[in-house]
Amino acid sequence: MSSELNVPMGSPAPGGSDRMPEGAGMDYRDWVRRSYLELVTSNHHSVQALSWRKLYLSRAKLKASSRTSALLSGFAMVAMVEVQLEMQYNYPRMLLIAFSVCTTVLVAVHLFALLISTCILPNVEAVSNIHNLNSVSESPHERMHHYIELAWGFSTALGILLFLAEVVLLCWIKFLPVDSGAANQVALSAAELALSKVNCSGPVLPPKPTPAPGYSGWQAALASTIIMVPVGVIFVVFTIHFYRSLVSHKTERHNQEIEELHKIKVQLDGCERGLQAV
Repeated sequence: MSSELNVPMGSPAPGGSDRMPEGAGMDYRDWVRRSYLELVTSNHHSVQALSWRKLYLSRAKLKASSRTSALLSGFAMVAMVEVQLEMQYNYPRMLLIAFSVCTTVLVAVHLFALLISTCILPNVEAVSNIHNLNSVSESPHERMHHYIELAWGFSTALGILLFLAEVVLLCWIKFLPVDSGAANQVALSAAELALSKVNCSGPVLPPKPTPAPGYSGWQAALASTIIMVPVGVIFVVFTIHFYRSLVSHKTERHNQEIEELHKIKVQLDGCERGLQAV
């Protein structure tokens, strides 16, 4: 440490480094300032460490988005392909339209998030695997920050909500035709009886099947909807609470960093005043 004081040659220094010669005050102030700057840049307050922390966070978000999007979009495609519609059952038109639209939007949203992750993640991985602290500036995570957050939001928030809606619609499509045959037979018998009474001429056309509340299929679909609605509300509340907690945590950390930097500035100013007084 004494070698960095730049004390002029031939200056007396009795008693060790506690007494500084005249004319060496400016060099000592420079040394104090440089020491504090080295201390600041060597811990987690440095800009370089903050950039690396952002890089690892961006990489983790991209990996999570790619895995979640690939998984949920694959499930949605399998559900759409494997669903077996009853040809003898007259599905409500709005139910089929809602299922088709929800599946298409779900797959599109997750594939868009997967596309962003696939394009950005290799560049971030290439920089994070280099054991050089100065290579963090080569990563595109700062410039592509908005795209990373967009992929993260599409994959976690919007994509999961659409998947919950997909589950509800799939339950209605699968369970609604159950026990509809008995209802059709009852309706057909009633229609034939009414037509025979009025002696109506012409062939008797069987009525089209319609959803009948009170049958097991309709009850099963309604039960799945009742369960999924509070689950969706809880998911939305948890998502909002999580993001608010995350933002408040980042705000507290930034305030602590500003306070510590202010303390260091006060210490530097105090050292300078003390040296000037001397």
